[in-house]
Amino acid sequence: MGSHPLVMETLSERATFMRESLQKSQTITDNMVAILGSFDHRLSALETAMRPTQIRTHSIRRAHENIDKTLKAAEVFLGQFDLSRQAEAKILRGPHEDLESYLEAVDQLRNIVHFFSSNKSLKSSIGVLNHASNLLTKAILKLEEEFRQLLTSYSKPVEPDRLFDCLPNSLRPSSGSPGQGDAGGRKPSKHPDNQHKSLEHVVYTPPALIPPRILPLLHDLAHQLALAGHQQQLFTIYRETRISVLEQSLRKLGVEKLNKDDVQKMQWEVLETKIGNWIHFMRIAVKLLFAGEKKVCDQIFEGVDSLREQCFADVTANCVAVLLSFGEAIAKSKRSPEKLFVLLDMYEIMRELQPEIEIIFEGKYCGEMRESSLVLTKRLAQTAQETFGDFEEAVEKDATKTAVLDGTVHPLTSYVINYVKFLFDYQSTLKQLFQEFDEGDGDARLATVTTRIMQALQSNLDGKSKQYKDPALTQLFLMNNIHYIVRSVRRSEAKDLLGDDWVQIHRRIVQQHANQYKRISWSKILQCLTVQGASGGSGHMDSSNNSGVSRTVVKDRFKTFNIQFEELHQRQSQWTVPDSELRESLRLAVAEILLPAYRSFVKRFGPLVQNGKNPQKYIKFSAGDLERMLAEFFEGKTWN
Repeated sequence: MGSHPLVMETLSERATFMRESLQKSQTITDNMVAILGSFDHRLSALETAMRPTQIRTHSIRRAHENIDKTLKAAEVFLGQFDLSRQAEAKILRGPHEDLESYLEAVDQLRNIVHFFSSNKSLKSSIGVLNHASNLLTKAILKLEEEFRQLLTSYSKPVEPDRLFDCLPNSLRPSSGSPGQGDAGGRKPSKHPDNQHKSLEHVVYTPPALIPPRILPLLHDLAHQLALAGHQQQLFTIYRETRISVLEQSLRKLGVEKLNKDDVQKMQWEVLETKIGNWIHFMRIAVKLLFAGEKKVCDQIFEGVDSLREQCFADVTANCVAVLLSFGEAIAKSKRSPEKLFVLLDMYEIMRELQPEIEIIFEGKYCGEMRESSLVLTKRLAQTAQETFGDFEEAVEKDATKTAVLDGTVHPLTSYVINYVKFLFDYQSTLKQLFQEFDEGDGDARLATVTTRIMQALQSNLDGKSKQYKDPALTQLFLMNNIHYIVRSVRRSEAKDLLGDDWVQIHRRIVQQHANQYKRISWSKILQCLTVQGASGGSGHMDSSNNSGVSRTVVKDRFKTFNIQFEELHQRQSQWTVPDSELRESLRLAVAEILLPAYRSFVKRFGPLVQNGKNPQKYIKFSAGDLERMLAEFFEGKTWN
């Protein structure tokens, strides 16, 4: 109990202290709120006081930025004025002194015109714009003249020798003049198919028609003129300059403008040379001149495709027409067998060049030239095929009256065989030609045609053989000619197509004619050497006993033999068997039947004559004499 008042007193003191502390804290809080409120009023008043200053500062900053922009714009304008003065100075000096600098000045002027056209707010802009525009017009006219002068100065006709140097060695003329024929088309006998194939992979490098260092300058000039809208002027200048140069290059080479009437009037030898030259000219024109012109045109007009294609088409059109017109004239001229090979040569070169023509003469402007080239190729194929048919018919119906008096190989035979050999030099071309008309397998078609030609020749030879009065000579003539055909076929590529059976059949035919010759020529004379009829009884006699044999008959047999043999020797030593193996074989075959019969007859009946008067009058020849004289048969001798 005594301690309770003490506790209460202590608690009361603490409560009083806490009240006092709270009152102090409230007082401090109230004071801080009052202070902060005072700051807020002061800041608001300060902001109100500062606002005019902020507005003025912002206005000053904007004014400064505007002044800065104006100064920069003025600087740009002044820069354009300065560039205009610099460009004008370069333009006035002209393009000859420094073309690159001149072109830069033109670009500057074009930019200046564009700048002032977009900024016409300044009064001075209009004056500068007009001045720059006039100066640009004059500059473009000077560029146009510079383009003309530069193109003309460096456009020169290409000399033939320079073109020939771009050809493979096998196609270069030995004489240096295509008109001499060396540069012309290869004759059929000098045109093996493998040589043609070897040319297919040769790379041609066209000559530089304009120096390479000049082409970039011409390109830059053309680019500026095109930008200025002077495409038509560019086209006219390029066309006039390059057409003349290209035509002169072809004339120097030897290209002539010939039509169908000109071709018809020419002698074949002259025409053949011109066709050979034309083949050479086509290769040079397409692979070198036209390819070179295409390269020049592409580089000068790079980036201006329509102008590039149009210029090239216009420059080359007339030259292409002149070249193709000659081919058309040949294709349309009167057909004859000798023209087949030149037609095939022409067809070959057109097929060889066609892929390059398609590439070089690309685009719509060259469409007519591509079409003309294809038409000529087809027409040459058609004419060649028709000429082929004409030849077969001409062989069968050949009515040449030229007599081959000695029975040797007829000119028609050698002509036809050489013709067929030449055909096989062109067999890949012929197969392609047959495919032009969808005639099936090329090998089979060529074999059929060759067989028909051989049949036509044999039919004609049969007719010609009937011209001989001596049937033995008829057989010798047929033997010679069929043997020549068989030998030629066996030595040529025709053997692979005609086949071994064909060869064997015709070898047997040769042997049959040889046997017929022996029978007709020698059966009669051999009758003189038989014992049949040499005695009054049977012809079988004992060689040791000639009793009962008529001496008169024996003498008569010897005399008849001598006369007939001398006649055969006189006549048949003038006949000809041109093949040495066949000639020796035929003599041997005759000797094998004649000499044993003669020896036997002399042995049996010679004593009857030798015991009488003038025995040498009857036994005129020894077996050795006969053998020596047989060696003179078929030599084509001429007796006085």
